[in-house]
Amino acid sequence: MNKWLFSLVVLVLVGCANTQTAGLTVESEYQRILYGDKILASELEVKDISTAEVNDHTRGVVRVKNKTTSDQHIQYRFYWYDQQGLDVNARPGPWRQAIIRGMDETSLSEVAVAPNAVNFRVQIRELNQ
Repeated sequence: MNKWLFSLVVLVLVGCANTQTAGLTVESEYQRILYGDKILASELEVKDISTAEVNDHTRGVVRVKNKTTSDQHIQYRFYWYDQQGLDVNARPGPWRQAIIRGMDETSLSEVAVAPNAVNFRVQIRELNQ
């Protein structure tokens, strides 16, 4: 009986250790999109990935289209990297929320705090309501 209980506790802890938080990950440097959630990937389309200079800081913009007729409630978070690909933020910024209306497009953007940030990665996940 104790072996079964121990096994159950181990399985629960392993299940809780899964830290995948993003349905989509968009990388600016390689213009690459990584899909971690097939359902969200089928509902959202990344239309454009760009960077621009704003007062000597880099601004990252990801244009996303909702391919469904219902609203998509999402969260997103930017991560910033220098020219060598090293993380320039001591800790990640907060998750931000957005609503993408059915069949509509929106831009997710952020200006890097660190002046040496040149590339970004943004994670997008469904907002559980």
